[in-house]
Amino acid sequence: MPANDSLKDYQQVRLLAIRSLFEIIEQSSEGTIIVDRDARIVWMNERYARRFGLEDAVSAIGQPCESVIPGSLMREVVNNGKPILLDMLDTPKEPLVVMRLPVHDGDGALIGAIGFALFDELRSLSPLLKRYASMQQELASTRSLLRARQAKYNFAQFIGTSAASLEVKRRARRGASSDSAVLLLGETGTGKELLAHAIHAASPRAHKAFVSINSAAIPDTLLEAEFFGTAPGAYTGADRKGRPGKLQLAEGGTLFLDEIGDMPLPLQSKLLRVLQEKEYEPVGSNQMMRSDVRIIAATSTDLGAAMARGEFRADLYYRLNVLPIQVPPLRERLDDLPALTEAILEELGSQHELDDEALMLLSRHAWPGNIRELRNVLERATLLADHAHLGARDIQSALGHLTPLQVTTPQLDYKQACAAFERQLLSNTLARCNGNVPQAARQLGLGRSTLYKKLVALDICLDKET
Repeated sequence: MPANDSLKDYQQVRLLAIRSLFEIIEQSSEGTIIVDRDARIVWMNERYARRFGLEDAVSAIGQPCESVIPGSLMREVVNNGKPILLDMLDTPKEPLVVMRLPVHDGDGALIGAIGFALFDELRSLSPLLKRYASMQQELASTRSLLRARQAKYNFAQFIGTSAASLEVKRRARRGASSDSAVLLLGETGTGKELLAHAIHAASPRAHKAFVSINSAAIPDTLLEAEFFGTAPGAYTGADRKGRPGKLQLAEGGTLFLDEIGDMPLPLQSKLLRVLQEKEYEPVGSNQMMRSDVRIIAATSTDLGAAMARGEFRADLYYRLNVLPIQVPPLRERLDDLPALTEAILEELGSQHELDDEALMLLSRHAWPGNIRELRNVLERATLLADHAHLGARDIQSALGHLTPLQVTTPQLDYKQACAAFERQLLSNTLARCNGNVPQAARQLGLGRSTLYKKLVALDICLDKET
């Protein structure tokens, strides 16, 4: 029969392929063995026989496979009929990578098994093992990064049962169930970032990354690259491999834009495109990247006033302001003070307790730094006190020279009193810092640009700027 005609016969082709495969593996392997239904050797090639100390392969015929090859699993294959495709077999010289296959007759009955010792040097597997190790390392690194970017807080950590606090948590929980943008409004230190974490943790995106970026803490020249990432060699000094931006790191998860009011106008327009078109370009790239992130923004500035001054885009504001949540200052939720102080002291690992007079003094303070300031005051009080029971004197000492809010002053209304207190606080802090605005901002817990805006709004002159 001509060769071409024989290839049209399926059975003939199958037999030829099996014979060719056997010959190829047998000739290139370190050894081949065939056993019968009782796991007795019926054939063994000479290389394999010499490896196990036999003068020739004939002397192995009829012997149980284990008596010739210690640790052999050929009997297991003929007992259960299941192949063992890749395994390690220890030998007197070095370990072998082996493969064991069941053998069936024409009627499908199991009649024995065949084993191949594929190679005796694990170096042959080196490329595969290296690739596997690399993939495992990359997976571990990704898991580590994801753990570092998971939400740190939940709603239980937003302490308070006052009407104002309960309303905040109600709106935030509702926002967690959707993908709509959330805008957190409120003074610095009120817990806006904690709420952002909690919203993500309660959302369907909780298993993905939570990534934050503070517009006030990054120079304008670097903010775009931080936000969108960079293409390889985008500019002098840029990473030759490129660098992913916060948008890419947050893909599938939540991007928290803190102090959004300080974002430069050019970047605001690009953020608007992300919100509208769900796409962006890394710096120095012509490649358009798709974006699937949930946006939560926060600000301590008056965005309405910023829009009136032309410092914030109205169209971006309306895109972000889908679900606004006004986080109240501490002075408007003083009913939460006992629970907050208890939670903060527990977080500090402190055994201290406050008496009623100490709590009363705390309730008369203006709290311009809100809960962040409260935490600092309590931590300072526990460090300075020589006893576990904290009274009004301990709290007054921790508060220092700061003046309690005098809301009953007849010459001033509420807003005027707040402005007067804020002006005094900022002036005193600047005086202590010798006019150093960045240092004063750090002490106050404010962004530098936020402090500058407050100084202008309150008409506070700087004798010295650094």
